[in-house]
Amino acid sequence: MDKEYFDSSAAKIKYTPFGIFVDQAGYTPERRKIAVMPFEAEDFTVCDENGDTVFSGKTAYFGYDEDSGDTVRTADFSELKAEGIYRVHAGGRTSALFRIGGDVYDKLLYDTSKAYYYLRCGCELEPKYAGAYHHKPCHCSAASLYEDGSITLDVAGGWHDAGDYGRYVTAGAVAAAHLLYAYKLFPNAFDGLKLDIPDGGMPDILTEIRYELEWLLKMQREDGGVYHKVTTMQHAPFIMPEDDTVPLVVFPVSSMAVADFAAVTALASGIYKKFDKSFAEVLYKAAKKSVDWLEAHPEFIGFRNPEGCNTGGYYERDDNSNRYWAYAEMYALTGDTLYKDKISAQMRKNFSLTEFGYGEVGGLGSLAYLLAEHDSSDETADKLKNAFADHAEKLKKLSDKCGYGLALDRMGYHWGSNMVVMKNGMVFAVNYLLNGDEASKEYAANQLHYLMGKNALGISYVSGTGEFRVNELHLRPAFADGIDECIPGMVSGGPNKGLNDPFAQAAIPSDTPPMKCFADLAASYSLNEITIYWNSPAVFVLAFLK
Repeated sequence: MDKEYFDSSAAKIKYTPFGIFVDQAGYTPERRKIAVMPFEAEDFTVCDENGDTVFSGKTAYFGYDEDSGDTVRTADFSELKAEGIYRVHAGGRTSALFRIGGDVYDKLLYDTSKAYYYLRCGCELEPKYAGAYHHKPCHCSAASLYEDGSITLDVAGGWHDAGDYGRYVTAGAVAAAHLLYAYKLFPNAFDGLKLDIPDGGMPDILTEIRYELEWLLKMQREDGGVYHKVTTMQHAPFIMPEDDTVPLVVFPVSSMAVADFAAVTALASGIYKKFDKSFAEVLYKAAKKSVDWLEAHPEFIGFRNPEGCNTGGYYERDDNSNRYWAYAEMYALTGDTLYKDKISAQMRKNFSLTEFGYGEVGGLGSLAYLLAEHDSSDETADKLKNAFADHAEKLKKLSDKCGYGLALDRMGYHWGSNMVVMKNGMVFAVNYLLNGDEASKEYAANQLHYLMGKNALGISYVSGTGEFRVNELHLRPAFADGIDECIPGMVSGGPNKGLNDPFAQAAIPSDTPPMKCFADLAASYSLNEITIYWNSPAVFVLAFLK
């Protein structure tokens, strides 16, 4: 990683050498394959790796795309189904390499899932499993309780949340839930997926999620309350995790943390029962204890960083969707109608029923309810299915009016916009599963195509995949390890029209179209950071498409 990126005056954009934009991971043979070109050209060809033309056609004029500022033409080569490695050519310009094949998502699913192993905290990353990215154990010391520093807790474990070394309950619960639902709904995508991690006697993805769940269990108090986070008081400098030896602090309970904890442990209990009944029972008891705590504390207990702390706050305005998710998961696990009544009461409050977190987790609760056994005439189930159908239809309209096929409005180009892109992919996937909408499969694929290079900058937003890809991620170990190539499988935050840090502001003019408000800068946390809950919806969508 280049240390000049920590001088904002040196911040600069690296432009793609390619003029035609494609999904650099590739396409499965049966899916639509459309390249985008922001220039005039009537004809295009597709050439194989030997330079031989295998397909030719006419481009189609799309028109002006407001989000990118481009006047766009498209090249449809969907009829090309032969497996191979290709480039698109038109108007003297070319695309990055891409592949057509039935297994094009395999490496990407591996990389984005294996990324969680590299983010493990509290243990050694052994060369056997981590290769060049190995490091010593980190953050193993006891943490002091913020309210009473004389009390210390063992909260080692879990995943580093993002570019920093903090661990946050709400963020971790949502990321784990995305991964758990990916496995629950698409087990065939994972049953043969070997992540080259220590064996856990179950599918590797469940072994990895268990590492986070075991840390979450440590964050629960005896009375069922759950601490909001464990971090240092200030973000660490850009050092290796084992060199971050500043005292750790466990911060107070929040009702969002309790609810999200209850939800994800209930969800996990039902899944792990097949592989480890005793662990499943531990998860159930923990979930029940925290749901009981919610009942005893009906008031919203939020969280704000205390004075002197600058690590992630993860505050929310209310806990309405969080409690809804918790009750829905407990209903799905136990079938107890008591929880069904609580679900109905929560649904009368103001929150989205189809959002998949972080911050809004109503979609996870709705999914839990719909996957539970219920009467076919259940009006609540019909309402939830219709809500997903309506959400998908709104997203389709956004996708159709975007030259790059992206289902994002201008307000969506904020910090972590790629999370929104992949959450929208989840909505399409769930709409297909619940309502049988075939078109939603292609719309879900469109969101992945954007992430992997069919965007106005022609960049793959996943490290390790694509000829032109992110590599200078805002990720402390990736900067400090001295290795030029970033840890693979990390999803960058992506374009952010807010330009919320000085490095983004130095690199990008304020009048830049929102889809182009991005630079691959290690110092820019508002553009190029990673988080566990930006990776997890990508894993879900990949598992669905695979």
